[in-house]
Amino acid sequence: MGDLLKLPNIGKDTERQLIEVGINNFEALKASGSEKAWLKIQAIDSSACIQRLLGLEGAILGIKKTLIPEERKLELKEFYNKHKKL
Repeated sequence: MGDLLKLPNIGKDTERQLIEVGINNFEALKASGSEKAWLKIQAIDSSACIQRLLGLEGAILGIKKTLIPEERKLELKEFYNKHKKL
C-alpha cells in the first residue's frame, strides 16, 4: 500500500496514474496542486473526469470530495470545463 492510497479519495487507479506522472507522495501532490496533477493525469488518460479532479483536491485538503467548499467546487468545475477534452 503506497502513501497516496492513505489519502481520502485516492484509489489504486488514481495512485497508479499519479505515480506514472511523477507524483509519488503527498508532498509532491500538494506542491503540484489538484489542477496541475489533474492535467498531468489527463495527458495520459483522456477520460479523466471532474470527479478525479475533485478527488485530488479533497486528497490535498484531507477530506472527502463531497466536503469541498462550494466556492472551491465551482472554481474547479470552471477549470475542468476549460481543459476537458471533448
